[in-house]
Amino acid sequence: MPSLRLFFFCCLTFVSQAAEPEKLLLAHYMPWYGTKEVSGKWGWHWTMNHFNPDQLKRDGQREAASHDYPLIGLYDSGDDQALECQVLLMKLAGLDGVIIDWYGTRDFNDYAENHEHTRKLIPWLKKAGLRFALCYEDQAIGQMKLMADEAIKQGLLDLQWAEQHWFSDASYVKQNGRPVMLVFGPQHFKRAQWDQLRTALPSNPMLFGLPHLAKDHGMDGSYGWPPVSGGKAISTEKWHQELEALYARGNAGETVIASVFPGFQDIYKQAGVHDSYGSIAPRSGQTLAESLDMAMKSNAALIQIATWNDYGEGTVIEPTRNNGYRYLEMVQQRKTAPKFSAADLRLPVMLYQLRKRSAGDAELSEELNRAATLLFEGKCIEAEAVLAAKLQSK
Repeated sequence: MPSLRLFFFCCLTFVSQAAEPEKLLLAHYMPWYGTKEVSGKWGWHWTMNHFNPDQLKRDGQREAASHDYPLIGLYDSGDDQALECQVLLMKLAGLDGVIIDWYGTRDFNDYAENHEHTRKLIPWLKKAGLRFALCYEDQAIGQMKLMADEAIKQGLLDLQWAEQHWFSDASYVKQNGRPVMLVFGPQHFKRAQWDQLRTALPSNPMLFGLPHLAKDHGMDGSYGWPPVSGGKAISTEKWHQELEALYARGNAGETVIASVFPGFQDIYKQAGVHDSYGSIAPRSGQTLAESLDMAMKSNAALIQIATWNDYGEGTVIEPTRNNGYRYLEMVQQRKTAPKFSAADLRLPVMLYQLRKRSAGDAELSEELNRAATLLFEGKCIEAEAVLAAKLQSK
């Protein structure tokens, strides 16, 4: 069987980068997907109480709350085989880690499941040598409709749990020796409440908020996000201006986290959740390329790609039916010293597909474990040989 590597390697042209301080390239990760096979039911983020994944469309794909579809099919964020595939894709693409969207520890809505999925993901990240940080959704507290004292108590429980179990982890992202934590917004706690929460965290984490909210809420810095609003189509010129304004704040002394995105096309209106936030055209990959190049040229030490897998908002860079491996290849090419090729990116998906076919086959499972070990070690040529042989045998 001819090597996939030879074909794809010949097609690659790596983008050279000027020497600059090392930056951490992190993807914003959603741990909130559930399937009947693994969790016993389809999670809200695949259905949004509108779409039925048990219903197959004409192309054979399941219905889902998305304009696109994962290349590996609808998956469960608690499925070890899916997590293995994802972290290997991240590693081979040259990502340094993830920022995990986290709703805390309380059993409310699907927050407890998301928390358990996060706990399952982190060991896989560490196995791949990747880093992690949290983006805390304080809006979760608002969703619970707690009294003020109870809200603070729950916030303390969440953040103290994170500090005890994650902030001191060697793989947790830190800046100036302090653990980094993003807050999406903030959307619930005000500045006085954040000041109160900080006093219970001896690690003194660096807190980052959205640019228009960070200062008023006493955050330590800002991070960007796809700048959609009002249901409008946002022009390339407009989002360029938004990112330039963010990086100007960084040049003026504020600590910022750079923002990268492939576009934005949510499905909320079609699902009947609420009106659309708006859209940013992907422009056949140019939006990701330009936002990534801007981030690389900024003085931000941390770069966040929004997102790895938010299918509801159409900001996905993981491999999909519509885009294939396009976005991971672009990330891979822009690394200062790429270690892997585009062909290597196909191997984790091949591994995942073979694992799904090998249920009950102990001999094949053992061989796939060997291929996985080789991939985690970065030995893609050897792993490809094992996988290709097993693919032929199937």
